[in-house]
Amino acid sequence: MKRKVAIGFLGTQLDMGSGPGRWEKWRPTVCLGQQEEFSADRIDLLVDSRRFKGLTRTVVDDLRQTSPATQVVIHDTYLADPWDFECVYSALFDFARSYSFDTEQEDYFIHISTGTHVAQICWFLLAESRFVPAKLLQTSPPPKQRRDTTGSVSVIDLDLARYDQIAQRFSNAAQATAEFLKSGINTQSAAFNRMIEQIERVAMRSRAPMLLMGPTGAGKSQLARNIFELKKQRQDLKGRFVEVNCATLRGDGAGSALFGHVRGAFTGAQNDRVGLLKSADGGMLFLDEIGELGLDEQAMLLRAIEDKRFPPLGGDRETQSDFQLIAGTNRDLSEASRDGRFRDDLFARLNLWTFHLPGLKERAEDIEPNLDFELDRHARINHERVRFNLEARSRFLRFATSAEALWPGNFRDLGASITRMATLSDSGRITVDVVDEEIARLRRAWGDGSRPSMGNEVDLAKLLGAEAETLDRFDAVQLTEVVRVCRQSRTLSEAGRILFQASREIKRSSNDADRLRKYLARFGLSFERIGA
Repeated sequence: MKRKVAIGFLGTQLDMGSGPGRWEKWRPTVCLGQQEEFSADRIDLLVDSRRFKGLTRTVVDDLRQTSPATQVVIHDTYLADPWDFECVYSALFDFARSYSFDTEQEDYFIHISTGTHVAQICWFLLAESRFVPAKLLQTSPPPKQRRDTTGSVSVIDLDLARYDQIAQRFSNAAQATAEFLKSGINTQSAAFNRMIEQIERVAMRSRAPMLLMGPTGAGKSQLARNIFELKKQRQDLKGRFVEVNCATLRGDGAGSALFGHVRGAFTGAQNDRVGLLKSADGGMLFLDEIGELGLDEQAMLLRAIEDKRFPPLGGDRETQSDFQLIAGTNRDLSEASRDGRFRDDLFARLNLWTFHLPGLKERAEDIEPNLDFELDRHARINHERVRFNLEARSRFLRFATSAEALWPGNFRDLGASITRMATLSDSGRITVDVVDEEIARLRRAWGDGSRPSMGNEVDLAKLLGAEAETLDRFDAVQLTEVVRVCRQSRTLSEAGRILFQASREIKRSSNDADRLRKYLARFGLSFERIGA
C-alpha cells in the first residue's frame, strides 16, 4: 500500500497548549496522530521554527506519543504576513516546486484545518490545479458533549467526477447552456450538437475572436447573439451586442461605419462619428460576411483586435475599445487569403476558433424540431397557436427532407415557408391543401432560379467527343438531364438521391450513388469528370 503523507501548517493558535491541561484541548495537528481510520505515515509541518520553537517541539513530542510510527518532518517556512495573499501563495508555490512528490509510492493530503483563511485558499488553488497532487484533509473538533479530544477527519477529493450529485449538476448546467445556444431547439444532428458543446466551452473560457463559417441562412447571426446573451448572463460582457453586415459597407462609408471619423475627414463628414467598434466597447461585435471587407479596413481591424486601439478616419488621436469579436462568412477565407483578397495575418488571427455551421440539407434530421420552433415563434408573435394536421405534417416533412427540396436560403427559407402556411391556415390548422400549395410555391421559386447556378447548358460533344454522335436521341436526352443534375449537386450521393427519388420512396433503390456511378460508366464518364 502507498504511504499516507499529510502536509499542512502548524496551527500557531489552535495547536497551542502546555502542561497536562493541553490534552483536554482539541489540537488539529495532534488530532492527525489520534485517528484510527486515517493513519499518517508522515506529517510534513510548515512552520516558522525559530519564532515558534517551543510550540513546534511540544507538538512533535505529542505526535510521537500518540502515533509513534508517524514520521514528522519540519519545513522552516517564513511568512512576512500570513494574511497577504501574494506572500502566502508565493511561499506555498515555492514549497511545492521544491518538494519531491512521489505519487507512485505515496498519497498526499493537504491539512486545511490549520493556517489562515488565506492559506486555505492558496492550498485549494494549488490542489485544484493539480500543481500539488493531493486531496484535501479536514480535521474537526468533537461535539461539546463529548469529553474526548480526538475529533474527526474527512478527506475531500477535488476530482468532482467522484461526486455524483455535483457532477450531475455540472452536467445539467452544461446541457442547459447548450440548449440556450441552440435557441431551445431540440436538434437531433449529432455532429451539430457536438459543435455546439465545443462552442459553449470556448465561449465560457476564452475572449479570443471566433469565426463562424457556413452558407447564408445557416444561423450564424442568431448563434452569435446567443453567445453574447450567455456571456452577459455570466457577467463576462457588460457592453452591447453590435451587428453589422460587411457586405453593405463600401468606400469611405466602410471605414467610417466601423472606426468612426472626425469632422472634415471626407466630403460630407460634417460631424464627428463614433463608429461601431467603439459602440461595442465592453461588449460583442459581430461582423457578418467579413470576407466582403476591403483590404484597408481589414488592416485597421487587425490592429483594433490586437491593440484595442485605432484612429478614426481623419483623426490623430486613437480611440480605445475592448470588445469580443465574432466574425461570420459564407466564403472560403483560406482560399481568399491565397488569392490575396483577404489578409493572411487577419485570417490567422480569426482562425483560432473556427466553426462550420452546416446548411439545412446537411441537417435533415433537424427540420422537424425547427418546424416546431417556428410554430412556437409564430404563436408568440401573433398570439395564436397553429398546428399541422397529422397527414399535412407528414406530407410537408416528406417533401422538406427529400432530395427535391433545395432550401437555398437554409433555415431562413424554412422559417418563411412555415410562416406562410401558418398565416394562410384557417381555424389554427395547417391542412394538406395548404401544404400542397406551399410545396408548389417552393418548386416554382426554385425552378425560377433559386437553384444554384452551375450552368444549364450541357454539351455532350465536349464530354464524349465523336461518340456523342452515335447516341440515340433517347439516350442523349436522358444523359443530358443526368449530367445537369450532377453539376448542380455537391456529391455523387446527392445527385443519386435526386435522380432516384421515386425509387427511394418505394424502397426499390438501395444505393443511389452506386447506381448512378454505373450509369455514367456506360458512357465512360465519372462524377468528377462531369464536375471538371
